[in-house]
Amino acid sequence: MDLNELIFIVLVGAVSGWLAGQIRQGYGYGFFGNVIVGIIGAFVGSWLLRSVLHISLGGGLLGTILTSVIGALVVLFLIGLVKKS
Repeated sequence: MDLNELIFIVLVGAVSGWLAGQIRQGYGYGFFGNVIVGIIGAFVGSWLLRSVLHISLGGGLLGTILTSVIGALVVLFLIGLVKKS
């Protein structure tokens, strides 16, 4: 992994984490928290869409962000469940 890939992952993570926080009102975790949620969401979304649902949203920037947002929403949902317990 080179520096450009790392920067791309962080930027996509930040955007997708921020978007997921906007969709789920009150679930924003600041810049670094959103980056972490977005990066984890990218892995969760990729696994969920490919392995479980057998669909792909494309390999471009928009598809990557949409996949990450879906995964980040799942992660935020699970965080909400854990916080309620």
